[in-house]
Amino acid sequence: MALRGGTRFSVPFEAVFPHGAVFVPDSIAEAQDFDERTKQRTPAKDKVTGQRVWQCRVMDMDPELGARSREVSIKILSDVQPVPPVGPFQPVEFEGLTVTPYVASNGRLAFSYRATAMVAPKTLAETRGKAA
Repeated sequence: MALRGGTRFSVPFEAVFPHGAVFVPDSIAEAQDFDERTKQRTPAKDKVTGQRVWQCRVMDMDPELGARSREVSIKILSDVQPVPPVGPFQPVEFEGLTVTPYVASNGRLAFSYRATAMVAPKTLAETRGKAA
């Protein structure tokens, strides 16, 4: 089976962020597309769903990252701007998370993450209730 460039794979939030993620304050912005022909920027639209694209940054809380960069950019597909949690550096989770692997300009494997929503983390009781 051959995979086409831009193939999106659904992944559970816990598989990407097993130790959780924390929202970086003031990091939500509408993604922009750049038209080489007109040299103008326009609000980005998702090529698959047609929805507007928003970007935010989160910190991966994996302790094994040590001093390496923990910041990850997540694109959220939504017709309205997602509402971040109140307060600095609040935990968040993402619903409808997908990953698109690609080769970056430096020749290394990289990942693009997209989600359908940013939500407050589930409590342990909610997680256990879902499993029952």
